[in-house]
Amino acid sequence: MTEIERIDQLRKELHAHNHNYYILNAPTISDQEFDRLMRELQDLEAKHPEHYDENSPSVRVGSDLNKDFRQVEHKYPMLSLGNTYSEAEVTEFYERVKKSLNEDFEICCELKFDGTSISLTYEDGKLVQGVTRGDGVRGDDVTDNVKTIRSIPLVLQGSGYPKSFEIRGEILMPWKVFEDLNRERELREEPLFANPRNAASGTLKLQNSAVVASRKLDAYLYYLLGEDLPHDGHYENLQEAARWGFKISNSMRKVHTLQEIFDFISYWDTERKNLPVATDGIVLKVNSLRQQRSLGYTAKSPRWAIAYKFQAERALTRLEKVTYQVGRTGAVTPVANLAPVQLAGTVVKRASLHNADIIASLDLHIGDMVYVEKGGEIIPKITGVDLASRPQNSEKVTFITHCPECGCKLVRYEDEAAHYCANESTCPPQIKGRIEHFISRRAMNIEGLGPETVDQFYQEGMIRDAADLYTLQAADICRLDRMGEKSAENIIKGVEKSKQVPYERVLFALGIRFVGETVAKKVARAFPSIDRLETATLDDLIQVDEIGEKIAQSIIRFFSDEKNRILVNRLREAGLQMEAAAEDVSGRTDRLQGKSVVISGVFAHHSRDEYKAMIERHGGKNVGSISKKTSFILAGENMGPSKLEKAKNLGIPVMNEDDFLALVEE
Repeated sequence: MTEIERIDQLRKELHAHNHNYYILNAPTISDQEFDRLMRELQDLEAKHPEHYDENSPSVRVGSDLNKDFRQVEHKYPMLSLGNTYSEAEVTEFYERVKKSLNEDFEICCELKFDGTSISLTYEDGKLVQGVTRGDGVRGDDVTDNVKTIRSIPLVLQGSGYPKSFEIRGEILMPWKVFEDLNRERELREEPLFANPRNAASGTLKLQNSAVVASRKLDAYLYYLLGEDLPHDGHYENLQEAARWGFKISNSMRKVHTLQEIFDFISYWDTERKNLPVATDGIVLKVNSLRQQRSLGYTAKSPRWAIAYKFQAERALTRLEKVTYQVGRTGAVTPVANLAPVQLAGTVVKRASLHNADIIASLDLHIGDMVYVEKGGEIIPKITGVDLASRPQNSEKVTFITHCPECGCKLVRYEDEAAHYCANESTCPPQIKGRIEHFISRRAMNIEGLGPETVDQFYQEGMIRDAADLYTLQAADICRLDRMGEKSAENIIKGVEKSKQVPYERVLFALGIRFVGETVAKKVARAFPSIDRLETATLDDLIQVDEIGEKIAQSIIRFFSDEKNRILVNRLREAGLQMEAAAEDVSGRTDRLQGKSVVISGVFAHHSRDEYKAMIERHGGKNVGSISKKTSFILAGENMGPSKLEKAKNLGIPVMNEDDFLALVEE
């Protein structure tokens, strides 16, 4: 067998294994064996770039290339469904269909998955495009991101599928993945996703498909469109689609009476709580495509379908006390401790109260009977109080004035809802939180360390800041409970390996307030060494794209603190990367010095992020909106007419990408 033949064989095998694992939930090989086959395929593909296939199983890992999304017009408009929350309106829908058709009809009952809509186009059995709903007429081309979702087939199985067709469905983030993601974000004190739908939608629109791949999205497909579909029945077409390799929900039922519809709704109103993904209702569709065409559409939605939405779950329970958590930035979060209550399939004991303003708006008292909701959200929240049952002389909940951990007086900064403990030096949760952030995967990614280990090292007096990690000795670690030679060796290796982490991630790891991953990259590009950043002025900083005064002031405050400067110097002495690599700073010029540039439209030669980097590399400044101070607009295809009109009125030049490239590369 030649290497080319082996590539084809491996692609076929891995497509089948993906189907078995992600669609059928019936894997036939171990994860280790799958990984071995995938590595073999990747090695062979690297040797034979001439045999590239955009639908190879190897594309599932995604790419770290940043790309702006191209707008694509839908061949068939993606209309939304009419919603109802009452069985009476379901009855009205059924009777309306019955009267309009004046013949026998079937209804297909389906779960309404709570994710983000997608339309997939297949040609000759291969996935060629994935487009979001957008405004229903045009959506974003997210094909590269869609290809990372393992439950979406890149190449179809079997035969009998049309030469060209669309299939629509819902991109979802499973509950387990969602909970893990939010847990990670909480550790980094990043805003939590409210629900899996928001998380799935946000993930699908990320510019980095490798990150999308890591989020482990799922998909259920529920509607087939095309000229040569195998059957007139919607239900029957989806059964065929399942045989082609698509993930089709096995909960679908074809019914003939109104009572069967209500039985379906009643069953799933309870049973949905046991599903691995979020659902928020039932979709009812006339099954026959011929009858669908006969019923037609209103301006907004089809007349042959309706969505019945489940009521948000709510429970009544007692507020027993309010406790307070301190994060790495000193932010103090109030937490409602509740009498345990069953809600949306889980026992709820705690709910975040977010800040003092929320507590005040609810007028909470200890012992209150409070309403707790999840609805589509995994994070419980208190939505109201049963005032009639409030105990006499109950204690009003008032936000604390001093840190519950160190006793320091709390402060509240202007224009912020949160209260902060200002004692950064000795407040234990802040110290441990900063170290946990420092070692996290997206920062220094120190393997062998986690929150429990950090807490243990802190309690033993072995670490008080991130720099102390680089003084740890294997012999000292071995002496601790539950720590052996192997564990100690792994920690020391992980710490040593972190010295190779690039400068931009070191900046992020320092935990400067408001400096997340994206801001850290922009700052590192503008100030390619920690020394230059340390001496930067407010004016210097706000010249950087997307760096406003709030972030700039935070950076200045960080470096004005002697303790932080000492920490940075200790990390430098330990061997961390405190300046950008030479390749990152090469090619800098002042050709755009003093120029403010607005980027708009879709480009052919480079992505928007790449053009932004070019502008900064040549001394220019990226700005988000057009004003009198704008030097010129770098315009691609599909630039908005309102921007063009504004540029014309202000007399601002519009430059295409070829002219821009000639300007910076001359």
